[in-house]
Amino acid sequence: MSVFHRISVTMLLVTIISGCASLPEGIKHPNEPVAAQPRSTLSELTNSYRPEQLTKDTSAVLLQDTGWDALAQRLALIETAEHSIDIQYYIWNSDTSGHYLANRLIAAADRGVKVRVMLDDINLNEREDLLSSIDSHPQIEIRIYNPVPTRSGAAKWLNVLGDFSRLNRRMHNKSFTVDGALSIVGGRNIGDEYFDLSDEINFRDRDVLVMGSVVTDIQASFGGYWNSQWSYPVNLLGGKSSPELQVLAEKPAPQYKHYPTLPEGNKKAYQFLKDLMYEMTWVQARFISDRPVPIDENNTNEPKATARLLAELAHQSEQEIILESAYLVFDDRQLADLQKLTDNGIQVKALTNSMASNDLVTNHSGYAGRRRDMLDHGMQLFELKPDTSLCELSTKDLSKCAPTTAYGLHAKSIVFDRQIAVIGSFNFNLRSTYLNTESLLIIESDTVAQSLADDMALAMNEDNSWRLSLLEGEVRWYSGEKVWESEPKTELSERLKSRLLQLLPIEKYL
Repeated sequence: MSVFHRISVTMLLVTIISGCASLPEGIKHPNEPVAAQPRSTLSELTNSYRPEQLTKDTSAVLLQDTGWDALAQRLALIETAEHSIDIQYYIWNSDTSGHYLANRLIAAADRGVKVRVMLDDINLNEREDLLSSIDSHPQIEIRIYNPVPTRSGAAKWLNVLGDFSRLNRRMHNKSFTVDGALSIVGGRNIGDEYFDLSDEINFRDRDVLVMGSVVTDIQASFGGYWNSQWSYPVNLLGGKSSPELQVLAEKPAPQYKHYPTLPEGNKKAYQFLKDLMYEMTWVQARFISDRPVPIDENNTNEPKATARLLAELAHQSEQEIILESAYLVFDDRQLADLQKLTDNGIQVKALTNSMASNDLVTNHSGYAGRRRDMLDHGMQLFELKPDTSLCELSTKDLSKCAPTTAYGLHAKSIVFDRQIAVIGSFNFNLRSTYLNTESLLIIESDTVAQSLADDMALAMNEDNSWRLSLLEGEVRWYSGEKVWESEPKTELSERLKSRLLQLLPIEKYL
């Protein structure tokens, strides 16, 4: 069969499958007025810890830097919930932590808490039956963002090709809000690798526990996505009753070797959260997210709201920008902006994954293709070592670290002049800039910004990362007195695969 005939057959299949798609173009949800949050144990707790001299437009934050902290705080919020739980995630895995969190959400719903869960479709992985079964609970509602009409197999991906401009738009936001009083936002998805529990790979990650005025903005953002036309009730996706629902009810709490038992039950959870109040820092904070449905879904050349805000903060900087991102790709326009910053004497330092710590060679290839340009435009680059001691600091368990278990970077944070800290879902790559919806928490606090900058600086030192530099136009990796001419701790086959991928026009989609 000729190339022309193969293309014709493929396009015919795409057309047929697209025509057979059964989902509507969009969903019109009934207008539901935003109800004021009733008083709750959590709202009374947060109000009691607000200093009298602070105005009502302030917020308090606590960074979650370990997997145990992140999981324990989410569980404590669920156990203490009385009225509502609103959750929005790109990924929710069917693993130990994912199952147990679902178990506790069902328990909260059983006691009358209204649970709303918003998930992106791209990582649903044919779990419509399980999600539809959970959704059948009268107190639980699940919606899926921008679903692919064809639900499985090769036909699903042909369907994506048939409507690529729309279905390539994904919801990457993360938020977890309980009783309108406390939220968690940032970079983590739901899954063992984000909570230091995986036996395959664990991630250095970061999100933030938040209370105060900014929680209202986080709720408003969730509501915009929940009621958007690309938000589909999960029961429209054809799921049936699943026997896995009973399995969820029997899931035990995850166990950590060298951490305390996770908070279980209302009393322990309340005391756990009460103790955290003393650790939170009162700040000025704001929350921003991209539109749930682009004004022009076919326009992928204009940076979205979150990207524009980050550019604005960069242009306002006077001394230093330090960032941490799992994926890092700058295009020509961003490189020109980078050059202006460095020409003005602003230090720009970035920590990202090395090929050895990256879980996706495809994503790494986009960065590798732009790495020399970023160095040439004045960026100081650091790549995380897979055997960094940061893993043991977070997990307290060497069996969860290299070489037994892979370790990589998933955090997405940036500090401007050690005065403003930004933590969110935004990877500093082209997909976050132009395609995905993202969300950011902007924290104006010298204390928080300094602490976060120090943490990233620790990750950049030679014990934890390779420092990159150009030598006669070629990239070199440095650690102490050692120098590498190619990517350390990688195989030739991996490097060749990365170089081949760089030849493809996929940079924006990684």
